[in-house]
Amino acid sequence: MPTAESVLRGLADDRATGALRLGKAGVFYLTGGRVTYAESACCPRAEDLLVAGGRISAHAVRQARQAASEQRPGGGLLVDRGLLTRGELEFCVLGAVLDAAFFLFDATGVRMRFRPEDRHWLGPQWYFDVTGLLREHGRRRAQLDQAWPSAELDTLPVVPLARIPAQQVMLTSLQWEVLVGADSSATPADLARKLGRPAYSVLLAVRQLGAAGLLRRPEPPPEAPPGEPPEAPPRTSPKTSPEAPAGAPPETRSRVPSGPPPEAPVPGAPAPPGASAPSGVLPRRAGAAARAGTAPEAGIAPEAGIAPEAGAEAVRPRPSPEWLPAATGDPTDVNLLIRLRNALEALA
Repeated sequence: MPTAESVLRGLADDRATGALRLGKAGVFYLTGGRVTYAESACCPRAEDLLVAGGRISAHAVRQARQAASEQRPGGGLLVDRGLLTRGELEFCVLGAVLDAAFFLFDATGVRMRFRPEDRHWLGPQWYFDVTGLLREHGRRRAQLDQAWPSAELDTLPVVPLARIPAQQVMLTSLQWEVLVGADSSATPADLARKLGRPAYSVLLAVRQLGAAGLLRRPEPPPEAPPGEPPEAPPRTSPKTSPEAPAGAPPETRSRVPSGPPPEAPVPGAPAPPGASAPSGVLPRRAGAAARAGTAPEAGIAPEAGIAPEAGAEAVRPRPSPEWLPAATGDPTDVNLLIRLRNALEALA
């Protein structure tokens, strides 16, 4: 499928006059092979910018559009009626064309159709070569990538952060308008229409705010595991353990422990009735017996809230791991941490 650039170059070589429509994306207007106007679905039109800026009323725009003809374009009518100066009209059309051309050159998968002799109602105000529009498109694309080389916020709703990661920030007037106008549902294109600002300028402000960490970014997709996880070994009953030989009787097969090894019993502590010498079989947890008032089994601490019976030795507390720092309540350490935090906040 041909691109908008290749079709425009062909029309420029033929010195064509008319409108090149790119489906629902927008349209290029040409006069004698040069672009005189452009509209994009992503951008406000020139008349929309003039109305939003308060320079002209929507009623005056409708009257001039209805009265416009090939001999008397609507732009000349607005100037002759004293609603705009020639410089205001030309400057507004210049920004609108460059804004729309930036997004139209990125349009893909659209069906293009050329209508000969189709003109814009404002009439020619500027004449742009295709090469110059492409050069400006490249300059703006590089400016966006320099602000923040990521397009993840270009089409998502603008959501400012509730708490900024710094004590103070400096904003431009447009960045402030974007933050104030953001309602967590409007995209950069929606904000451009709402604020009456050029879409490219709003998009650049959004990228700058995103690079400064003032906007909420989308969550990164979860990373795929490097390989398939190993299959879990089949569960075995206590009577059939893979570690015991197949012909061994059930009472001699050792169980595979599922938790940490039990602590060594305290020397001198009485063993529970029926207990034998350690043979690799884990002792049962002191449950109902402890609640009934019997002494806990050897090597197992009593449950929480239950004190051991009189005459039974208390279980030694487990020492803290060596890698944990020693707890301290020295106020000097606390004051040092507070001063360090204040210094880090000042540097932020």
